[in-house]
Amino acid sequence: MTTRAPATRRKPLADAPALMRLRTRQLLLAAALGREKHLGRAAAELGISQPAATRLLQELEETLAARLFERNARGMTPTPAGEVLVRYARQVLNDFGATRRELAALAAGLHGTLRVGSVPSALPPLLAPALAQFKAQHARVAVAIEVDTSDVMLARLGRGEVELMLGRLVEGHHDDEHETVPLLDEPQVAVARLGHPLLDAPDTHAGPTPGAARGAGAGAGDNGEALTLRDLARWPWVVQPPGSPQASRFMAMMREAGAHRRIDVTETASTVATTALLEASDMLAVMPASLAAHYARLGVLRTLPLALPLRVPDIHLVWRRSREFSAPAAAFRDLVLAQAAAARAAAA
Repeated sequence: MTTRAPATRRKPLADAPALMRLRTRQLLLAAALGREKHLGRAAAELGISQPAATRLLQELEETLAARLFERNARGMTPTPAGEVLVRYARQVLNDFGATRRELAALAAGLHGTLRVGSVPSALPPLLAPALAQFKAQHARVAVAIEVDTSDVMLARLGRGEVELMLGRLVEGHHDDEHETVPLLDEPQVAVARLGHPLLDAPDTHAGPTPGAARGAGAGAGDNGEALTLRDLARWPWVVQPPGSPQASRFMAMMREAGAHRRIDVTETASTVATTALLEASDMLAVMPASLAAHYARLGVLRTLPLALPLRVPDIHLVWRRSREFSAPAAAFRDLVLAQAAAARAAAA
């Protein structure tokens, strides 16, 4: 008779006991408290009473043996341990949402979901043609696109809200956390609406004067001479919010040009808001050349005849090293990298 060796039992995970005590409602509460900083509002968001939320939080702190939130006059503030847990809760909830979307896609006969982020300037030259080719090859993949500034998109990438992004690296970026591939380096240009006085009038040094008559003479600065940054500084601007690669470089450019007085600035990360403001007023804005060319083809904006001494980092394809790609994300990454290699070969 043959004697079988006893089956080797796998050693249980060290975190299993605590994880088995962890409840989904506790993670939902941690994420809500991270947003609201107030127990009552977090409880209302979850549809539970404040005493029930208090019990959930107490049980969570007992499970993790850590103080997670401190009460103050305005509500509740996460401790360093609480900040770690809030990040974890957000990641779990984002991953669960992605899983539900992929399951829904499979049920509908599709093959998963691609979640990609982008800065506005990468849309016309990079993301749009890449997605057009991707959808031609993978028509049954659902695509979700998030568009914002690079600093915001990097944060969303870190939280798992997108799997990869097209954007610029910012201060605080850590090479050990991300894989990055440079894709596009292009000049920045100043843009204005069609018929803007800087394009059609010589009296630009006076700045915007509502109701004032302006003469002819395209692209003229003081006394009909070529435009300068000081001419442009006298007009209102639409710029990206602080923290974006463009914002600090724009103000530095103006200071170096001697535009010391306060510039009239409206901040927005929205390209739609930017173009709408430019169309409705005499505001100016800075855009990458390819984005400006896109709006010029649409007959919306024109590029001002002035070379800007403004450089921003290259647009990169960025993804997290610590996260596994879904099949759609891996296919899209490979397609973008292949397009970039082909473009470099054609330019050589």
